[in-house]
Amino acid sequence: MFSWVLAATLALAAPEPAATAATVADVTPPAQIMALPAELRTRFHAEVLDGHTSQQARLERTIDFMFGAEGLGMTYKETATTTVAQAYATREANCLTFTLLFLALAREGGIDARPQEIEQTLAWHQEDGTLYRSNHVNAIARASGKQYSVDVARDAVMSRNPPVPISEARLLAHYYNNLGIAALERLDLDVARRDLEQAIALDPGYANHWSNAGVVAVRSGDADTAERDYRKALSLDPDNTNALFNMAGLANRRGDAKLEAEYRRRLARLQQQDPFHHFLLAVNHERAGEYALAIQHYRRAIQLYGDEHRFYGALARTYLRVGDTRRAARALARAQALSDGDTRAAYRARLDSLSGATRETH
Repeated sequence: MFSWVLAATLALAAPEPAATAATVADVTPPAQIMALPAELRTRFHAEVLDGHTSQQARLERTIDFMFGAEGLGMTYKETATTTVAQAYATREANCLTFTLLFLALAREGGIDARPQEIEQTLAWHQEDGTLYRSNHVNAIARASGKQYSVDVARDAVMSRNPPVPISEARLLAHYYNNLGIAALERLDLDVARRDLEQAIALDPGYANHWSNAGVVAVRSGDADTAERDYRKALSLDPDNTNALFNMAGLANRRGDAKLEAEYRRRLARLQQQDPFHHFLLAVNHERAGEYALAIQHYRRAIQLYGDEHRFYGALARTYLRVGDTRRAARALARAQALSDGDTRAAYRARLDSLSGATRETH
């Protein structure tokens, strides 16, 4: 689903690399990633393009073809970073692969489309001392003077900023980045290093891939290369929170308290203005039963970014935990106003339930 960015969170000894001899040479050249297999091209022309010349019709039919049971019937799988040909064979894709597939079909059909990226999303997990955060990619298409967002996971992404156009080279770089992260997770460090190098070669100006390469170097026991990669990331983006976090951790491992403090100050300054940071702090405080602190940070997240319904939904839940039904109802009402579809209906039901419970107690 995502283009992963990494932050090494613990002082780890270099692990024993997994055997990689069978996989190191197994790499797809960039030119083949979006190549349409002959069978898919034939089907696409017969089922989508033939008899339909307008971009509007071709766009609509392409989406139906990708999702419909009579077409490809694509299903979502978060770990499915694959080529277009592999996605066709398995009918599985994450948001990156889905975007690659859509753009390849759009190119074949003469549809005006390009990739986009959302750099700041709220999605993360932690495993074996590494924190995995993510970006998100989708596509934008133009037809009949209008723009359309083509996104397999729009409702699952909590983002601070709207998507921005990116080059195809960056999209392909994200493909290799994701393969590198998958290799890191299974401790295939040679493969991880190779894939991150390919990502950087395709898009050397992208800070997150340099920072990720530094994490791979740390896990390989090469602190000097890690520092070089982190510094390169910060030269490209001085406010890159992943690289700042990683540099602080590296300074800590080396016992350089002064340098660690410098990077942690820079990181803290950015985090204080980051609504997602406050949301994560609030979630942790809520889980720990520290509801006053949770409310404080949920409210700060809302102050910084007041258009996210999930912030208000979480705030309402925490107010209910402390018995403040009046403020909980106000937060739920705001969450409902900011949402739509099934999510809005769910908030409405929670509001109705809360109102009914309040009436019963009076």
